[in-house]
Amino acid sequence: TPAVTPPAAAHAPADELADAPGREKAAQCGACHSLDYIRMNSRFLDLAGWTAVVNKMIKAFGAPIPKDDVDAIARYLAEQYGKPVATP
Repeated sequence: TPAVTPPAAAHAPADELADAPGREKAAQCGACHSLDYIRMNSRFLDLAGWTAVVNKMIKAFGAPIPKDDVDAIARYLAEQYGKPVATP
């Protein structure tokens, strides 16, 4: 069975986002909800999943996120908090 390795950021303190490109844009998420939600969903979402979530936050909940930031936020969240990658 392959080992599953979660991204290191999944273990960061609850009030911090991992220091990586896109962090400032992803910090916009904290305007509407706790950043803990990122960790709560992280093990289930890949890039497509995070993109869908960010778009849902904008369209369904009115999140004040510019459309131009969606890709950068989703990429940051997938890379730093995304679904764990199986290693051989």
